[in-house]
Amino acid sequence: MRVKAYVLTTGVLFGLLVLVHLWRFSLEGPGLWRDPFYVVSTIVPAGLFVWAWRLYRSLPR
Repeated sequence: MRVKAYVLTTGVLFGLLVLVHLWRFSLEGPGLWRDPFYVVSTIVPAGLFVWAWRLYRSLPR
């Protein structure tokens, strides 16, 4: 099923982006949370990851 593969792929990519942002946060410290671009570019992909995960689980096998 192509849709399921697409949802899985995009979900993994968004999850990796969030992990990279958290890794950067662990290296540079809490000062990053004052940068609105960093905050938005972490929260939006996290939401899209959760959405993709829920959608993937709801698709038929």
